[in-house]
Amino acid sequence: MKSDIEIAQEAKLKPIKEIAQSIGLTEKDIYHYGPYKAKVNINAHQIKDKKDGKLILVTAITPTPAGEGKTTTTVGLGDALNKLGKKSIIALREPSLGPVFGIKGGAAGGGYAQVVPMEDINLHFTGDFHAIGAANNLLAAMVDNHIYQGNSLNIDPRRITWRRCVDMNDRQLRFVVDGLGGKANGVPREDGYDITVASEVMAAFCLSIDLTDLKERLSKIIIGYTYDRKPVTAGDLKAHGAMSVLLKEAISPNLVQTLEGTPAFVHGGPFANIAHGCNSLIATKTALKLADYCITEAGFGADLGAEKFVDIKCRQGGLKPDATVLVASIRALKLHGGAEKHNLAQENLKALQKGLANLTKHVENITEKFGLPVVVAINRFPGDTNAELQLVFDTCSDAKIPVAISDVFSKGSDGGTNLAEKVIEVIEKGENNFRFIYPLESDIKQKIDIIAREIYGADGVDFTKEAEKEITSLEALGYKYLPICMAKTQYSLSDNPKLIGRPQDFKITVRQVRVSAGAGFIVALTGEIMTLPGLPKTPAAEKIDIDKSGRITGLF
Repeated sequence: MKSDIEIAQEAKLKPIKEIAQSIGLTEKDIYHYGPYKAKVNINAHQIKDKKDGKLILVTAITPTPAGEGKTTTTVGLGDALNKLGKKSIIALREPSLGPVFGIKGGAAGGGYAQVVPMEDINLHFTGDFHAIGAANNLLAAMVDNHIYQGNSLNIDPRRITWRRCVDMNDRQLRFVVDGLGGKANGVPREDGYDITVASEVMAAFCLSIDLTDLKERLSKIIIGYTYDRKPVTAGDLKAHGAMSVLLKEAISPNLVQTLEGTPAFVHGGPFANIAHGCNSLIATKTALKLADYCITEAGFGADLGAEKFVDIKCRQGGLKPDATVLVASIRALKLHGGAEKHNLAQENLKALQKGLANLTKHVENITEKFGLPVVVAINRFPGDTNAELQLVFDTCSDAKIPVAISDVFSKGSDGGTNLAEKVIEVIEKGENNFRFIYPLESDIKQKIDIIAREIYGADGVDFTKEAEKEITSLEALGYKYLPICMAKTQYSLSDNPKLIGRPQDFKITVRQVRVSAGAGFIVALTGEIMTLPGLPKTPAAEKIDIDKSGRITGLF
């Protein structure tokens, strides 16, 4: 089979104005970024006056190296719904440059279920991430300049929490000492970099409803503390206005298309562990106004992405999902059951049976904890046997959960028709008891405990002395009633990446708690969370190239 980039490069794209017209937008409603990309004016009359369509959330089982195919399924489902005559728009996150050149590769779907132009989306796209990085680093520069110019706010250089960012995997920059070289070059201090998608600017950007809201959120960002331990904000530094100026174009959603011409908003991309891992609220709400169905996804497995989509994004944005699609693959389920990675092509019903416990836990969370209808999508791989597929179907049948094979990678919309029909069916049944997992009125520790017990299946939570102290301080500062953003490994329902499947008899350890005041949530850190990845021994960048005609190869 052809590579993703070869398939994408052979596609005949429609002019972006035609894609815009298909969802009721005029030339006045879009800003062109070449023939196949555009930004949408969020103040367009067509967006304001229409009622919302149906919202479909695509999530997945706990991720494995074998792959689950969440983005591919999202794209294929959108194409299949359109093929069935349902006006649909896909809403996805923008890929970060770092993983593209690292080990993950592109993030625009795969096979015959991709958003295009694939190279543009995976690289600089419309410059949104550069704008977010510039806003982040402007604030960092203003922090150090304030200290250099006399420090009237009494900022303690040892308690600065704001870090610089770069949209590249570069472990060398995780911890640095800057301001060296004498008095003229600033005040020396320990510093560091995060990847751009981990910046709180990104999280605030993706939860804002308009430019005014964004500016207000940016003003609340805490950059550090004074010598007497009082928080200092971007608003105190008078940085939020200039930061908003840098983001005035970026805040408008990006419109592209799938290989089959389905409109797609690709906008924003916060980390799915340190932040909430969803595309921008503006893009999702815009898509809901312009389509009968909006299909969106949330990062990593349902224990992280879906939980944060519900308890953070839906709560802050007033959203209510109409259905959920839980993506799994036979290969990934066998890994959860203890199969060896090099033997995944072999039939292994024993490992599959054991690994299905991971899928059933996520199903329970979606249906029993969040009260949402769910359809299980089995992302088909060539090595899947009929016996293995039947075992998954029987398990879902026993739990009275609809299940469908997704073959969109190989067949495009034709491979997702059955899945689309089942999603329409569960939506039209209307059996939806949507609810949040915890009330905001609970204190910080109670909310963390509810997530750990109800979503992860933990026996409880242990808090380090440092975390206890931070919680006491944050509650005293008035942040008690914010939602929780759990930062933990994506590879396990627990905080230990080695505990695959459905772990039992474990506790979650919260080692640190901090506030993202601009984004509007409390971050509870468990385990070792990396906010600036490094490159692997053989980075993907070594295989990426361009010829004299400008044709890119090796991107994915």
